[in-house]
Amino acid sequence: MTRLSVAVRGIVTALAALLSVASASASAQAAPEPKAPADFVALRSVDPTIVEEIRYFTPHNFVGQRVDGYRQPLCILTRPAAEALHKAQTKLLRRGYTLKVYDCYRPQRAVDHFVRWAKDLNDQKMKAEFYPQVDKTRLFADGYIAEQSGHSRGSTMDLTIVRLPARPTHPYVPNQPLVPCYAPQDERFPDNSVDMGTGFDCFDTLAHTDDPRITGARRANRQLLKSTLENLGFVNLAEEWWHYTFKPEPYPDTYFDFPVSRASLAPGH
Repeated sequence: MTRLSVAVRGIVTALAALLSVASASASAQAAPEPKAPADFVALRSVDPTIVEEIRYFTPHNFVGQRVDGYRQPLCILTRPAAEALHKAQTKLLRRGYTLKVYDCYRPQRAVDHFVRWAKDLNDQKMKAEFYPQVDKTRLFADGYIAEQSGHSRGSTMDLTIVRLPARPTHPYVPNQPLVPCYAPQDERFPDNSVDMGTGFDCFDTLAHTDDPRITGARRANRQLLKSTLENLGFVNLAEEWWHYTFKPEPYPDTYFDFPVSRASLAPGH
């Protein structure tokens, strides 16, 4: 074999290797996104009257940017949880209120985003609103951030109550001055919710559902939400007045990672 033939053969081998790597990379990029099981639905398909303000699709959250996995501002739940929420909405509508959800199913990639953010101690741009009295080094130890979330199982939601007629929520403007989430309602970020004593996702003990410092109308509002939901099979997380899980969960041990998007759901869901 001539030196030229050896050189050509070497070039061909190298090109083949490059094409193989490129092909593998293209295949990896083309891998389909995971899909939701057939019994997951968009809440709007079960009850279009419930207000949806999906905070992690927006920059108005403790991270300060849209969270990974939120492709659309959409509440996705297991069908049993959505149908139970519809029953709660029916009861509240008769009393002149509507439910409003802040978050529903949450993909594992979003939880991973929270974990990365919590480990970055230099990123504290939203501290003044969401965790003004908590040192960021304590977020894991104090239970505010964890490696997994019940939301990823599909039957947990964060929600509140809005008095009808519902006024539009004031838009959040990035980099606007922040006010502590436990400030009086007329001082903290304007929300069309009834006064629950703190804003949503407030990393503070005042957000504990039965904190004795929350009294009067604010306590009554929390109890209205709690009693309405508990009578229909929902269980509250004691540390967060907004956090409820429908029991029994269809997927008590499964943490899903399909994106929050209609494309993740079966047609018609």
